Amino acid sequence: MSITYHFTGKVALITGSSSGIGAATAILFAKSGANVVITGRNAGRVSNVAKQCLEVSPDRLKALEVVADVTSDEDLQRLVDTTIKTFGKIDVLVNNAGIARGSKFEDQDYINVYKNIMKANLDSVVFLTHICVKHLEKTKGNIINISSISGIQTAQQYSSYCMSKSALDMFTKCIAAELGPKGIRVNSVNPGVVKTNIMVAAGVSEVECDEANKTYGRLYPIGRYGEGSDIAHSVLYLASDESSFITGTILVADGGHLAANVAVFD
Repeated sequence: MSITYHFTGKVALITGSSSGIGAATAILFAKSGANVVITGRNAGRVSNVAKQCLEVSPDRLKALEVVADVTSDEDLQRLVDTTIKTFGKIDVLVNNAGIARGSKFEDQDYINVYKNIMKANLDSVVFLTHICVKHLEKTKGNIINISSISGIQTAQQYSSYCMSKSALDMFTKCIAAELGPKGIRVNSVNPGVVKTNIMVAAGVSEVECDEANKTYGRLYPIGRYGEGSDIAHSVLYLASDESSFITGTILVADGGHLAANVAVFD
C-alpha cells in the first residue's frame, strides 16, 4: 500500500538537506505539495536537490535555496529570515544537519572533536529551534530532530557523537513538554545505519562505508541497511496530522538494530 502525504500550503525547512536523509526528506515534502527550504554548505549540491524537488512537486513549486553553515549563528538567523521573507511562515522544522567523527578519549585532539560535534549536532539545533519558535507558534507547527541509535547505544571511539545524540533526545522531550501549550509538537527520529555520506565526510573511504553498510544489512532482522527515503517517511508521518497525538517521542527507525543487539563496529 502506498501512503500519500498532503502538505500543500505548508513550508518545510530542512537543515543538511543537500544530501542523504535531508535531501530525501526535502524531496518527499516537495512531492507531497510543500514549499521546501534546501540548505547546506555546498551550493552545487543545494541546487541539485532543489531541481529534484521541482521535478516532483505537483504544482512545480520552486524550492528556496540557502547556502548556510549550521555552526554559524549568523547563517542560521539568515536562513530563518530568508525563509520568512520568501514564504511568510514556517510549518515544519527538520533539524537534520550533523557530523560524525571517531576519536579515542585519550587522543590529544579529543576535546576539539567533542566541541565541534556538539556545536554541529546539538548547539545548532538548540539555537535554530529557539529562533523558530515564534514562527512555529503562529502555524501550530512541529519540529522533528534527526537523532541516532547512537543516542541509545554506545559506540567505541564515538563517545562525542553518542553524547550529542543522547542530549538531542533529551532536548526533544524537554522542549516537547515546554512547547506543547503553544501548539507545537516536537519529536525525534533515531535511524540505524542508513546509506549517507556522513562517514565519508568523517574521513572513511567510500569502499569501507559500502562494506560496512552491507555487513549491517546482513545482520539486521529486516535484511538490509537503510535508505534516506526510509527516514524521510518517518519524518513526514511525524509532521502530518495523522500523528497529531504524538509529541516528545523518540521514533527508532533502525531495521531492527537495537532489537537484535547489533554492535557498532570500530
